[in-house]
Amino acid sequence: MTTIHWGHEKLNWEFDLVDGRVSRRGTVMPLAEVTAANHGRTWSSNRLVDTAIGARLRYRAHRTLSEKDWQVLVIELHDQESGLAVEVSYRSPEGVPVVRAEVAVRNEGSAPLRLESVTSLVVSGLTPGRPDHADVLWAENDWIAECRWRAEPMRLTSPDRDGRHCDARHKGAFTVAGRGVWSSCGHLPMGGLADRETGQAWVWQIEHNGGGWRWECGELDGTAYVALSGPEDLDHGWNRVLAPGDEFRTVPVAVAFSADGGPDGAFTALTRYRRATRRPHADHEALPIIFNDYMNCLMGDPTTAKLLPLIDAAAGAGAEYFVIDAGWYAEEAENWWGTVGAWQPSRSRFPGGIEEVLTRIRERGMVPGLWLEPEVIGVDSPLALSLPDEAFFRRDGVRVSDCGRHHLDLRHPAARAHLDAVVDRLVGEWGVGYLKLDHNINPGSGTSAGPGESPADGLLRHNRAHLDWLDGVLDRHPHLVLENCASGGMRIDHALLSRLQLQSTSDQQNFDRYAPIAASAPTTMTPEQAAVWAYPQPEDSLDEVAFTMASALLGRIHLSGKIAELAPEASALVREALTVYKAIRGDLPSAVPAWPLGLPAWDDPWLALAMSTSSTTYLTVWRRPGGGDTITLPLPVLSGVDVEVERLYPAASAAVAQWQPGTAELAVTLPAAPSAVLYRLTTRGVDR
Repeated sequence: MTTIHWGHEKLNWEFDLVDGRVSRRGTVMPLAEVTAANHGRTWSSNRLVDTAIGARLRYRAHRTLSEKDWQVLVIELHDQESGLAVEVSYRSPEGVPVVRAEVAVRNEGSAPLRLESVTSLVVSGLTPGRPDHADVLWAENDWIAECRWRAEPMRLTSPDRDGRHCDARHKGAFTVAGRGVWSSCGHLPMGGLADRETGQAWVWQIEHNGGGWRWECGELDGTAYVALSGPEDLDHGWNRVLAPGDEFRTVPVAVAFSADGGPDGAFTALTRYRRATRRPHADHEALPIIFNDYMNCLMGDPTTAKLLPLIDAAAGAGAEYFVIDAGWYAEEAENWWGTVGAWQPSRSRFPGGIEEVLTRIRERGMVPGLWLEPEVIGVDSPLALSLPDEAFFRRDGVRVSDCGRHHLDLRHPAARAHLDAVVDRLVGEWGVGYLKLDHNINPGSGTSAGPGESPADGLLRHNRAHLDWLDGVLDRHPHLVLENCASGGMRIDHALLSRLQLQSTSDQQNFDRYAPIAASAPTTMTPEQAAVWAYPQPEDSLDEVAFTMASALLGRIHLSGKIAELAPEASALVREALTVYKAIRGDLPSAVPAWPLGLPAWDDPWLALAMSTSSTTYLTVWRRPGGGDTITLPLPVLSGVDVEVERLYPAASAAVAQWQPGTAELAVTLPAAPSAVLYRLTTRGVDR
């Protein structure tokens, strides 16, 4: 037996090489699982594992590399029967217990091979014994109800069936799959496994900007495993024919590990990994405050007359960007939904030209921004006739339409040239510094650009072209800020967030319902990318104004609402919140999240989010109707240190907090419901 050692001080993986087979130490699972039309499974099931090709893979070579701040391991495998060569790549940033994985397969045989699934990562041995004490974690993700994490015992889907006779292999597992064009419609492309006894936890993400993904967590050979994949045949009808010499590469995935810190520890590692793998941009450090005119404000009906007082009010409150949202391109009497696509300013909405409004934004010291839905063309738009059929999603040669729009296929040069011209005009000629990129249709299974291409594979190729287009936009306009939006949070994934600077977390209009979304957002993105609406209304009480403002203070403030109509006391609360944010935002790009009350549930009366640096913990606490007026928050990271507790916002809150050093707990009393408060806890004389 030969052992391959790989990793760094925070991650140690060992692989055993026995009789040509390679597996992670202590397990027998192959490093990749592959099915093809004439190479299925060794054990018939609906799972991604137990594949014939996976069982036949044999070692060829391996290499370890040390790149800047990364450790890399590449293991080369081969299946003699199918002729398939498989290259498994693992990458881990120094000091962070996260592995990023992807698999490349190449047909070295003499005949075409029809692939039907290729895992990006399979890992077993996630529990030290049978998974009797393990919980599976997953997140449901609906429109205006995003990031709803849930947990259930793994034994509910992988029951212990031993008894008088020996347990045979399972055919099922806990499975979550994304379908369609949105990557996070229905579920986040994430999951986890946590051991209730040891505190071990694993959290994973699939880094794919489309709906073709799947993960499963089940039992194999007496221990828990996870398999992560992009599109495959069972869920998506995916296949790709590899001619001899052709290669296919899977979507990247990542898995984070915490030895004893539970899910919070794994999310901490994943947060650091996300920062290490995204495109550098000044916005990630500056965290400017954004006003957007849409939510609970103009709601897609901007005009010069409506915008000018909002611009003045936003500047007076302290905003630094001002974004004109949907509707700026549509005439006031026009049904703009089906004619969208040209992205020219409305004449009736802006009688003096949109330049008048953009100039006013700049004169008030803010950067102008616009809403854009780049990937769609309305079925009644002239561009629907001027662009060739091949520039759109098609199936069996017929253009796909959904909700009155066609979807562009960004593999086609005409589609890309159209979007490049639009962006270069808005940014290069109009001086726009911020684009909110929305996406509001789901045109089904994908597109077939030519004979033999499955729609799911066409969608995968389009998704990769979409990422390439975004890279090109930022290459040409490096200071442009791009927000990722898709009906709120229907495309929350690291493939996009590794490129785009902000993520819309929701379209939720009710401030009390927004709190669990805002509190959960750091599970899916770094806090400096989490755009949270703060939309005070003239009819809101002062507690309600403070509640909606507090929800955004540990993320990215997306100020909105009818702020020009607020009473003086409410306006002062808004200005106070923005002043506090500017004082603390320098800490957020290095802070990591924790949830003292556990991951938020949709109807929890109390919610809490902590963001910690080496010496400071910021803590937002929300109280909603139900429950008592006092909650005790365990903060074990502050055990054994001297802690100073300071209320940051709102200054006039009736909240009372008492630190209990013996148990490292903070008791918080909020007399009113709803209400919220932000604290700063500083450790004195200790650098954590």
